Amino acid sequence: MNTDFIEALQEIEREKGISKDVLLEAIEAALISSYKRNFNTAQNVRVDINRHTGVIKVFARKTVVEEALDPRMEISLEAARDLNGNYQLDDIVELEVTPRDFGRIAAQTAKQVVTQRIREAERGLIYHAFIDKEEDIVTGIVQRIDPRNVYVDLGKVEAVLPQNELMPTDKLTHNDRVKAYITKVENTTKGPQIMLSRTHPGLLKRLFELEVPEIYDGVVEIRSVAREAGHRSKIAVYSRNPEVDPVGSCVGQKGARVQTIVNELRGEKIDIVRWSEDVEEYVANALSPSKVLEVNVFEEEKLARVIVPDYQLSLAIGIKGQNARLAAKLTGWKIDIKSETQAEEELGRPRTDTEEMPQDFVSFD
Repeated sequence: MNTDFIEALQEIEREKGISKDVLLEAIEAALISSYKRNFNTAQNVRVDINRHTGVIKVFARKTVVEEALDPRMEISLEAARDLNGNYQLDDIVELEVTPRDFGRIAAQTAKQVVTQRIREAERGLIYHAFIDKEEDIVTGIVQRIDPRNVYVDLGKVEAVLPQNELMPTDKLTHNDRVKAYITKVENTTKGPQIMLSRTHPGLLKRLFELEVPEIYDGVVEIRSVAREAGHRSKIAVYSRNPEVDPVGSCVGQKGARVQTIVNELRGEKIDIVRWSEDVEEYVANALSPSKVLEVNVFEEEKLARVIVPDYQLSLAIGIKGQNARLAAKLTGWKIDIKSETQAEEELGRPRTDTEEMPQDFVSFD
């Protein structure tokens, strides 16, 4: 090795951000192992690389003792003092033992160490770049598909999108562009592992944050999301500014904003409802598009009993209970839905011409 080698390490330091001294220390440690392996010795040795010239020297380190029983590890006091009269018992004597052809071994070892450290540094940079994007949306290109996973190229790294994290409506093929939500970033021995999802509620939330400036600016806030990916979702929004309509902000002019999100989610239906601290009002909104006559709240059971017109019962419950299930997830309350006739028969509620409760929501297909 020579000054060109030192200059190369300095260039790596500038380009990759890996300290030259860290690389040299790693190379020295690797050369110790190479020396012992190639020259079949158990000697205690030290490898020194001159930081300016790149010259490599190997020194055997021996402990000064009265009588050397193991010449590989020890040197007698008499022999040590022949080298330098100041040596005392238990001092360490270093004797140069650099082999003639050690330069070839050193060059090969240095290349391996530097390559490994560069790879580790690049993995570290990728990990730190993506750990900040956890719970965010990324766009990538589908590289390959197997029965368990879809592998997505994100530029510097390949992410994993499990098949069970795909929406039922997703029909991905090679080279398709796909947006997905980063659920987890791990730093493994094989490098950063990035897990993606298309079904996570966070995907819907981040899409609205990207599409609706009022949400991005913090004027409108997403309070809750309930999602059955590929089928239907409900999102509850609230405005910090009374002059800003949170539902209208999310819908956009002629439904442009929410339609962009519906298209990205392959036609998933989205109900946008106004969040309210009044539980009765919030539950009524959450059951959109059904009309609600009355909501009775039971705090201890965290149960909301809802009464709807007879002709709205199936709409309130939804296909296979989907509407009621999503409303319960959205509000965090158990919801018991009854028609007017059921309420009259089971609860003794008198049938009246009560007006429907005011509701604030928009539903998009």
